[in-house]
Amino acid sequence: AEQPSTLSHMAKRVNAILTQDVPDEPFPADGKAAWRRLMRGNRHFVRGDMVRYLRNMADEINATARKELTTGQHPYATIITCSDSRVSPEIIFDEGLGEIFIIRVAGNVVDKIALGSIEYGVEHLHTPLLLILGHQGCGAVTAAMQEGPEPSPGIAAILKKIKSAAAESLDKYSWETEKEQALDHAVQLNALETMQDILNQSEVCKRLVDEGKLLIKVAEYYLDSGKVVNLDTTDAMDEIGSQGSNASNASNKSNKSDKSNKSDKSNKSDKSD
Repeated sequence: AEQPSTLSHMAKRVNAILTQDVPDEPFPADGKAAWRRLMRGNRHFVRGDMVRYLRNMADEINATARKELTTGQHPYATIITCSDSRVSPEIIFDEGLGEIFIIRVAGNVVDKIALGSIEYGVEHLHTPLLLILGHQGCGAVTAAMQEGPEPSPGIAAILKKIKSAAAESLDKYSWETEKEQALDHAVQLNALETMQDILNQSEVCKRLVDEGKLLIKVAEYYLDSGKVVNLDTTDAMDEIGSQGSNASNASNKSNKSDKSNKSDKSNKSDKSD
């Protein structure tokens, strides 16, 4: 057991950490700056930088911060990800309350209700970034790749959305001998197809991309390493057909438009780690 003197020293050290001033993160000027901020936070998470994490949390979830948030929210990113309890965007990206607008559904698929939430985030809350985040070992994708008992109607609706990505992956990899590769490939294709669905079904998102006001990113979160890895939409979407490529082109257009809107001020302030 820890000695009282040791516990006292630890308590003092934690208190010193929590009372240090935390420099304010600059609000991202555009989608690319928002993406850099997310990835910077993910690096903190991967490193297990608990000192920085505690300082950030102390600054972002205290009573003052909560009171300020009662007047409204101003998140800088909209994220659609899986309901999986192992995938918590605020923790993965080292963020607190009011920073990211999150839609969670098993398999990170979209229907009209999920699209409505996405549109609220990107149009009404004006988040310059939309991230579709799949993850390693997704149970919904795994279920879509295997034959099993007839699922309930609600679960069947989710699996139906994922079946095309599952079939595409199984054309390339053997489930019996290459299960890990097959599942990971299907997870990536499914996330990319979700981007395609959003651009095909949401006039709001398509318009904002065309106007250069919205950057769409697709990424995968790895449970074992904690890393979030950006998926190259240009190469990956080629694998799911010409319709997917059209969605990729729209996403790439948002990347290009985002570059032209970037300010030097936001670029300099965002380099700090």
